[in-house]
Parts: sequence; C-alpha cells; structure tokens
Amino acid sequence: MREHPLDIYEEQAGDISRVLITEAEIQSRVREIGQAISRDYAGRRPVLVGVLKGVLFFMADLLCAITIAPEVDFIAVSSYSQDSRDRGFVRLVKDLEMPIEGRHVLFVEDIIDTGLTLNYLLRTLRARGPASLEVCVLFTKNRHRLIDIPSRYQGFELPDRFVVGYGLDHRESYRNLPFVGELKPHAFQANSESGNMPHKNGGSK
Repeated sequence: MREHPLDIYEEQAGDISRVLITEAEIQSRVREIGQAISRDYAGRRPVLVGVLKGVLFFMADLLCAITIAPEVDFIAVSSYSQDSRDRGFVRLVKDLEMPIEGRHVLFVEDIIDTGLTLNYLLRTLRARGPASLEVCVLFTKNRHRLIDIPSRYQGFELPDRFVVGYGLDHRESYRNLPFVGELKPHAFQANSESGNMPHKNGGSK
C-alpha cells in the first residue's frame, strides 16, 4: 500500500489540513503542457523566462517535458514595501542575462493572483522587442484577479485558500512539497497576531 504523502513529509504534515492537488495530477498536467509547447514552438528555440524562486520546481519539470531545445533565463524581484507589492510595483534585483529582442519568449509563472505584478513584468519584457511573448502558468486564482492576463498554457485553478507546496511557500517553508495542500490556520497564526496577516498565496502576482 502506497504511503500517504503527508506521512512522508511528517515534519510539515501537521501544518497541512488536506491535499488539494496530488503529485501525480501535477506531473500529468506538466507533461501535457510540455507536449503542447513542443508542438507550438516546433522549429523555433523559445526563451523560457521565470521569476525566482517559486517557479523553480515548475520550470525544472516543464523543461524535462519539452522535447525541443529551449533556452531558459530568470529574473528576481523585490518589493519596496507590502503596499507597493499590493499595487504591483516591484523592482528587479536580478535581470535577464540574455537579450530577448527578436526572440520568442514564454513567461513561465507558478501562480497568478491579482495579475498586477505579472502585468508590470510583461510590460517590461515587451519593451525589449521580443518576436512574441506568451504566458504559461501552472496555478491561477481568478477570484482575486484585478488585471486580465491571457495565458496560452494553464494548469489548475486554486480555491480561495492559503495553499502551499510545489514552489508555493509560507515564510520560505513548504516549497519542497511535491503536492499542493491547504495550510492550517495555526501555521500562520503568529503573523496574524502580529498584524501581518499573509496573503493567500501569490500576493499581487
């Protein structure tokens, strides 16, 4: 009998109330997205761009599922304050290492929530003159969407809950879980008591 995923990750299991998306479901969908990208970009060499750090898990598995020869690059962002992040204002702390002018760029994102930050980043990349710029996202939270971000490839829609796993974190923990689970309230109780209630994942992405 296969071990339950929460039994394997016992140190973090007490903080997870339930598994929402299993490891098998995630990997199956990632393979499907990888196959679609391989078909759509056949004969081209797209540049996959991701934002550190949450997208690392999705990006790694997605690259393994793509059968053409893409290139990959990363950016990293930081907010000046929580208010500025809520409004989608961020600063680049790591820029792309390769030029994207004239290239076919696929922006790979782990989660889209309000769409504010992603909208800013897409405008920034679009100004650099890529031949095309598309979005691939694994998780979405449409209920909080403030800006419509068309995505060519999409995985799962998440409920309006605080979820972690497969790159999604709370205070840099739980990213390593291979599934997506709902975080119990006690796990972020300290934040709420200090007046710093965390966002339900994705912040202003």
